[in-house]
Amino acid sequence: MSVEPIRVAIVDDQLLVRHGFKYIINAQPDMEVVGQASNGREAVTLADLARPHVLLMDVQMPEYSGIEATRDIMAAWPDCKIIILTTFDTEEYVFQGIRSGAIGYLLKDTSPEELIEAIRAASRGEAIFRTAIASKAMSRVVRSARVNTADIDLGNSTGEPITEREHEVLQQMAFGLRNEEIAAKLYIGESTVKTHVHHILRKLGVDDRTQAVVFAIRNRIVQ
Repeated sequence: MSVEPIRVAIVDDQLLVRHGFKYIINAQPDMEVVGQASNGREAVTLADLARPHVLLMDVQMPEYSGIEATRDIMAAWPDCKIIILTTFDTEEYVFQGIRSGAIGYLLKDTSPEELIEAIRAASRGEAIFRTAIASKAMSRVVRSARVNTADIDLGNSTGEPITEREHEVLQQMAFGLRNEEIAAKLYIGESTVKTHVHHILRKLGVDDRTQAVVFAIRNRIVQ
């Protein structure tokens, strides 16, 4: 039984960059490039027409920025996994990318091997923030976090309040920590962490931990 390849779209205003990424991606047996765009507005249309699993998004482009395009795409097609791919390792770009719903942030000097692994990870719903400034930006997102579900639209969630401990676990999930790391950080058992994660996913009405973090950030449950 054949497995559907990972459908990848590339958005960058430089033709040479797009062609380079396309060559690397199409050389993988489990991936295919399904479309390209040169600016943010084209990216929104591309996402609608090609429905990629993973979209590589440049930040600075003419007409419409990658951050604006990411926000629009995630609002219309939340299943699309967007990786911000740029030359700018700045806290503001990482921060805005996260708030817009991007699942990852990589620099263009990332090795081909790292890029391919990031695409595979993103397709699995795993967050990829591996630049030098990323952890600082993630800290900025959650350092003043608070639970506030009274005045937001929780979509498919159960409407049940998130407990204080669940909120602490959600914060650590946003940092990208694994269950065993969260357990050590909060001085609780790993099985207890798994239980909290299960409750968080159920309460927010999402399928995986990355969706939970993105949901929490976009809906200001953590900020």
